[in-house]
Amino acid sequence: MNLYQENFKMLGKLTLVAAGMFAFGYALIPMYKAICELTGINILAIGERDSTGVRSVNTQNTQVDVTRTITVEFDANARGPWTFKPAQNSVQVHPGELMTVVYEFENVQNRKMSAQAIPSYAPRQVAQHFNKLECFCFNQYTLEPGEKRSWPVVFVIDPRVSKDVSTITLSYTFFEVGAQTPPAPVALNLKGMGV
Repeated sequence: MNLYQENFKMLGKLTLVAAGMFAFGYALIPMYKAICELTGINILAIGERDSTGVRSVNTQNTQVDVTRTITVEFDANARGPWTFKPAQNSVQVHPGELMTVVYEFENVQNRKMSAQAIPSYAPRQVAQHFNKLECFCFNQYTLEPGEKRSWPVVFVIDPRVSKDVSTITLSYTFFEVGAQTPPAPVALNLKGMGV
């Protein structure tokens, strides 16, 4: 046998070994799943199946307390020439449930204005349980004259909120940023007036 034939034979053996390794690696995932289900090692894979062995698609959020409903009321106050209001006055929400509401804005001035909103809560002790994931109050906004915008508030109420809380009021005050602050009023000299 010459060197060429020996090299060709070695190449064939190495190709078979590489193909075998690839096939074993490819078959490893289904084999792993089958072994885990038989032995009960992979609890997550078993928990995703119902009693008939069919994969279940129940993706219920177990952190939502469906035994309680809280009314969330929305309030809007504008400090300046704005039209600012919630798209809806209130919603019913279960603690732990993700909720989205929208606030509407309009700059009714004939000039560009920048503003920001500051939230407040009633009762005050629920503030630590009212978690906003997205809110227009996180940023300042600039609106052109007559421009209208809508911005969402995405929130979830922590299920650990006190059981006696049935209504929460979320109030925003929207005020102009960077405007001149008017001077404080001057006190009248009332002594000379006989007071």
